Amino acid sequence: MSTNKKKNTPKIKTIRLNLSWFYILLVGGIFFLLFRDGNKANPQKIEWAEVQEMVLKGDVKDIHFVRNDFKGTLTIKPDRIEQYKSRFGGEVPSKSPHFSFLVSASFDAEREFGELNAQLGETERVPVIMEHDAKIWDGVLQWTLPLLLLIVFWVWMFRGMNRGMGGPGGQGGGMNPFNVGKAQGKLTDKNKVNVTFKDVAGLYGAKEEVVEIVDFLKNPQKYTSLGAKIPKGALLVGPPGTGKTLLAKAVAGEANVPFFSISGSDFVEMFVGVGASRVRDLFQQAKEKAPCIVFIDEIDAVGRARGKNAGFSGNDERENTLNQLLTEMDGFGTNSGVIVLAATNRADILDKALMRAGRFDRQIHVDLPELKEREEIFKVHLKGLKLDPDFDVTFMAKHTPGFSGADIANVCNEAALTAARRGKKKIESQDFLDAVDRIIGGIEKKSSIITPFEKKSIAHHEAGHAVVSWLLPHASPLFKVTLIPRGNALGAAWYLPEEHKLHTKSQMMDEMCSLIGGRVAEEILNGEPSTGALNDLERLTQMAYAMIQYYGMSDKVGNLSFYDSTGARGYEFTKPYSEKTAEMMDEEVKKLVKEIHDKTLKLLKDHQEGWEAVANLLLEKEVIFADDVEAILGPKVKDEGAA
Repeated sequence: MSTNKKKNTPKIKTIRLNLSWFYILLVGGIFFLLFRDGNKANPQKIEWAEVQEMVLKGDVKDIHFVRNDFKGTLTIKPDRIEQYKSRFGGEVPSKSPHFSFLVSASFDAEREFGELNAQLGETERVPVIMEHDAKIWDGVLQWTLPLLLLIVFWVWMFRGMNRGMGGPGGQGGGMNPFNVGKAQGKLTDKNKVNVTFKDVAGLYGAKEEVVEIVDFLKNPQKYTSLGAKIPKGALLVGPPGTGKTLLAKAVAGEANVPFFSISGSDFVEMFVGVGASRVRDLFQQAKEKAPCIVFIDEIDAVGRARGKNAGFSGNDERENTLNQLLTEMDGFGTNSGVIVLAATNRADILDKALMRAGRFDRQIHVDLPELKEREEIFKVHLKGLKLDPDFDVTFMAKHTPGFSGADIANVCNEAALTAARRGKKKIESQDFLDAVDRIIGGIEKKSSIITPFEKKSIAHHEAGHAVVSWLLPHASPLFKVTLIPRGNALGAAWYLPEEHKLHTKSQMMDEMCSLIGGRVAEEILNGEPSTGALNDLERLTQMAYAMIQYYGMSDKVGNLSFYDSTGARGYEFTKPYSEKTAEMMDEEVKKLVKEIHDKTLKLLKDHQEGWEAVANLLLEKEVIFADDVEAILGPKVKDEGAA
């Protein structure tokens, strides 16, 4: 029986009062008090002399007078109101009183109204009602309304503070002024860090480095028993999109420890002392959660070398924040279990005090993935995509040299979008190739209007690039040539550069010949250059100056390098060489570029028939591949000394 009673017992619904309803009622009450007289009559203003005239004519029914306001109202008799229609826009008013008047403070109401009624007969006297308005509601509003507004403001502020306290360590409250000095980082609990080394493809060297950090966090006794000190921090250095943040999360996931994530820009504020306060708060939270990992992304935002912030004084807020960061990284013990990981792609501008051993003990270089690593990254991002059975991952890895992990993820997503746009059921290799073209060159401009003369010049320009790169042994292998405009380019030649760690002078000169091949082809065809080689000339000039100024590849200048690996020279206004040396280097660059130009000109003239055949084929098909060029020029010339 007791079970049935429990089942049949109705649930009691509790009514929860929302503070928002209180705000609505408060505002509604204020408006009601302010506009409560809105539905009353709208009496017309008249002078005291007109009042006297109306009374003596016998038109007034009654008068109400407020002593302390020196204001009165009067109502016209119903049978006399018709003659006053013009005062009310030609209509008879439906509400009374009809007229109002004001008098001065010296107005003696008893005497004035008494004398006025004395001029009338006993039966024609006008009732005069005098009263004193206590203005209770005006007094109440005058004292209580500011107090209520103040209470509402404080309730709103403390509610915002309570919402802000919901984040890790008491931060996260958007508009909360009490949390301005709190660290803005996100704390991910150790049970919620789901990223492991299995999710990080490639990065072989970097993984080996961070595996030791994981072992430190898992088995600290193994190292401390021998007297070793656990590293305090590691700096991840590499180009954007290479997986630095993902690698840091994987370290926390493998070690099964809490993970604090914060950006360097979160420390920098316009308020003095806020950045230093946030640094202190971050490390205080980290000590309480130890063992844990603190990850500072884009640390160059706060760790820039001191004294080199242009436009700021020595008391710059960013420098104060950096000083506090240096102090905190020295302040906790080596065995506290807190490891600081930081990421940057501009390690050259970081402060030397931040880079020294004892703060960031290790620098882990996260470079762009090589062929095998790109293949693994493709396999990670291809999960969940419906691929054609003939899709070759190795083929795509070879066709994406220099791509970072983020670029490869973008290629996979763009390929899926391309296949869906074309109505396909599966993603094919061509969709991936088109995605690469779109990411590198931009979207096709099918509506671009190009004259026949321009199209012929572009075809011979691109054919010049293709033929020169095909005939020179050290130039990058050609993949395809296209006349279809993409982005700012009217045409393009796509290459598959070999991934060299070192580049010889011969290799660089062949690449420069390939760059200027388009300009030389235009000179042969039209007898004059055009503006289409702007990007080629820009890259050519950069490579020429790099060979002379940085790599010491000039016999006249010698084995000198004026390259600044620290980035400190960017703040200086003087050059590390004399004007005479500068003139010498300029002359050497011009001499080198002329040598490249003459070599390319001779090469194209010697193979002019094949070059024109490639250009004509390109005009016919708009897109040609390496096989088409090979059918005209034969196999690509290879370096006999290459392994």
